[in-house]
Amino acid sequence: ITLVFNGEIYNYLSLKEKLLKQGIQFETQSDTEVILKLYEVYGTDSFAMLDGMFAFSIHDIPKHKVYIARDYFGEKPLYYSQDHNQLIWASELKSILSVLPSQPPIHKPALNLYFALTYIPAPFCIYEGIHKLEANHFLEIDLEEYQVLCHEIQQNFQQYTVDSKQSATSQAHDLVYKSVESRSISDVPIGTFLSGGVDSSIVSLCLAQQKSKKINTFSIGFETKSYDETDKSRVVAELIGSNHHEIIITEKDVAQDIDAILNNFDEPFADSSALPSYVVAQKTAEKVKVALTGDGGDEIFGGYTKYYMGKLNERYTSLMPKALHRLALKSTEGILAPSKVSNDWRTKLRKLLKAIDYHGDYYYNIISLGYTPAEFERYLQQQWIEANPLSYYKNIYNQPVKTLTDFRTIDRLISLEGDMLVKVDRTSMLNSLECRAPFLNKELWNFTNQVPEKYLLNGWDKKHLLKEAYKKYFPEGFLDKSKKGFGVPVGEWLRSDLKKEVLSYCDQKFIEKQGLFNYTSISKLVHQHVNGKVDNAFRVWTFYCFQKWYKKNYEA
Repeated sequence: ITLVFNGEIYNYLSLKEKLLKQGIQFETQSDTEVILKLYEVYGTDSFAMLDGMFAFSIHDIPKHKVYIARDYFGEKPLYYSQDHNQLIWASELKSILSVLPSQPPIHKPALNLYFALTYIPAPFCIYEGIHKLEANHFLEIDLEEYQVLCHEIQQNFQQYTVDSKQSATSQAHDLVYKSVESRSISDVPIGTFLSGGVDSSIVSLCLAQQKSKKINTFSIGFETKSYDETDKSRVVAELIGSNHHEIIITEKDVAQDIDAILNNFDEPFADSSALPSYVVAQKTAEKVKVALTGDGGDEIFGGYTKYYMGKLNERYTSLMPKALHRLALKSTEGILAPSKVSNDWRTKLRKLLKAIDYHGDYYYNIISLGYTPAEFERYLQQQWIEANPLSYYKNIYNQPVKTLTDFRTIDRLISLEGDMLVKVDRTSMLNSLECRAPFLNKELWNFTNQVPEKYLLNGWDKKHLLKEAYKKYFPEGFLDKSKKGFGVPVGEWLRSDLKKEVLSYCDQKFIEKQGLFNYTSISKLVHQHVNGKVDNAFRVWTFYCFQKWYKKNYEA
């Protein structure tokens, strides 16, 4: 029985102890051997026992079986390609492409997902015939019959007793603290990304409390003051007594690595925060080899502003008749038309009104950060358009999306696996830095799914339970301060350093040969932006990232 494994198992010591009591012998001190021995005893039921980030495959020769598994949240990637006589799987798409006889054609559903979301979640891949294994799933391959089955890993979640808010707060505190502890076991130097926001501040605090020596913390700052939040991270660093490193990023730092960063994703990927993420990973890797992050805190504890929107949609649609809403949309078209200013109040209000939905699709509209259905009709050629790009996810979730738990679950299935975790994994691995996310603990997810939703989103107070659990360690009101996130001025770059390149991507001959876009409309979209007439930054950046990928893979 052979194992190939990528990742980390955080509870391997307790699992090893359990196996030792059953008389199982070990030859190494590694978590890798624990996976194998656990499988020998419990079979595929062992996959649910693992707490960690992983992609692995087991070849069981006596059973003539291969099993390929991926962790609960999808922190580690796994691609596979299957035809009538072979199955190829790998952690990286480029590995599969290297052994295929030719470049596969573009997969139409994945193309539509990319332009709707700005990324491509599992199980889809930009290439026909290649898939991503979904998070919390495993493939079972029968080598005698050559049959491939996909199974969801059935988790054995425990029930929590949450009989009061005080009880929930205490349990939340302990679960987070223990999760940080389990993810801080390391033979190499370890630090944290410290943005000064709620999640990274709490992770950094917990790690500092658990270590006898000063920990290293890393914050990112920007020359452009409107993006800079290093003052907040300094407060936390001083509070916990860390060796604090501030990385001030200039546009030049990010711009010079755009090619390396975007090409490393192997698929079109338009989350511009990947650019500063790469730079902070690069600088952090100079000091430590493992970094804890605050990723997942928003999904686990209810921290996104978009979670308000579900409440607003329900209230709005109950008060405003559908016909009146359509009239309001039509009458405000002129007032809310795109302007020269990026992300102004008109842009936000226009997006909000267009996302309003009377048929239960509101939240899917909110997470669709790319092109709207009307824009698909305008910019893509008809033969490449799919009517409902997100239908796969609507069918597997298969229930009305109304509650905070619904919103969080959709985010776990789509946005977290397809965007957030892809960004962190690829930018950190490119710099040989291992990132671990204590909030991405399936037991924490299980716990927050059992507490009353009002503990997570209390009126307009996001992440209420998490802040209540840890507010005693911070200055009064500190955890209630808003955070900006990794804003990057890509709109300005598309008008300056990247102008020549993006214009070459909408050259008439290139567009017509490509056969994907409507030349007249896509050219107008790009030219309006680069000439400063209308701010189309987000759409043009999404187009730019796709064309950059296309040029490298089909025109090189």
